[in-house]
Amino acid sequence: MGRIISFANQKGGVGKTSTCVNLCAAVKIKRRNILLIDADPQGNATTGMGVDKHTTPSLYDVLIRGVPAEEAIVETPYGDVIPTNINLSGATVELVDAPEREQVLKKALEPLRDRYEYIFIDCPPSLGLLTLNALVASDAIIIPVQCEYYAMEGLADLVTSMRLTKKRFNPDLEIEGILLTMYDRRLSFSTQVALEIRKYFGKAVFSTVVPRNVRIAEAPSHGMPISAYSRMSRGATAYDCLAIEFFRHNHTMSI
Repeated sequence: MGRIISFANQKGGVGKTSTCVNLCAAVKIKRRNILLIDADPQGNATTGMGVDKHTTPSLYDVLIRGVPAEEAIVETPYGDVIPTNINLSGATVELVDAPEREQVLKKALEPLRDRYEYIFIDCPPSLGLLTLNALVASDAIIIPVQCEYYAMEGLADLVTSMRLTKKRFNPDLEIEGILLTMYDRRLSFSTQVALEIRKYFGKAVFSTVVPRNVRIAEAPSHGMPISAYSRMSRGATAYDCLAIEFFRHNHTMSI
């Protein structure tokens, strides 16, 4: 049975979508069967995987119209994708009155668990109903954290939300790992933030650190992950290392 892993951080601009897309592609390179689900209405993971945002059916159709998830899958060289677009932003309102509204995504993904080794979910930068659905559906979570001043505060809020989700809806939810992103070794506060996070969360933090790299920022505009856009860049090397660590990581860490 495949493992479902959410990529979440309610703070925007931390490299969440970049990490989801680039780790997905790195895992695919290792000949693993993988699906990326774009649960962020901005649809950046969709375009980052080279898929048109206007492709239908999308995740909105799966969640709201009951379209089987397998019918929304788009195949790409970097992994399969269930795309999304701005229509998904209305799903939060439409799900409010749905029975077991926090379980909708989980039920939709059940038929796909035996089809894929890994299912990655790119969450929106918020702790709303879409993120709750992703956490309830997931076995674990990867938390990208930018090496900047407010990182610890946002991380603490997310862990609190995870604990509540674990207690009320998904007792098996665990931390797969915390990933330090946008690390700039020239800046002392990047090092200080990294040290503080490692001190507090210990082995839950991946050894791999993703550097601040212009190639990572450029790749989505070409509809490619970094491994396809700039194979020899520092960013591509970092995500290759992360994929290796991901495979050998002791899969879950307690919250």
